[in-house]
Amino acid sequence: MKATIDRDGCIGCGLCSEICPEVFRMDDEGLAEVYTDPVPADAEEAAQEAADNCPTGVITVE
Repeated sequence: MKATIDRDGCIGCGLCSEICPEVFRMDDEGLAEVYTDPVPADAEEAAQEAADNCPTGVITVE
């Protein structure tokens, strides 16, 4: 499983890093980034939850 973020649309709310800190974190610019690739098997459900709850819909998990 792979997660990606369209950083141009990220508003830096931090929800993804709260839901799934194993995959997402906030960078120095205050935007979300994926730092684990591929998504670990034990974090797949949380990564999908983060994508489903992203207020701007910029996270893709496939």
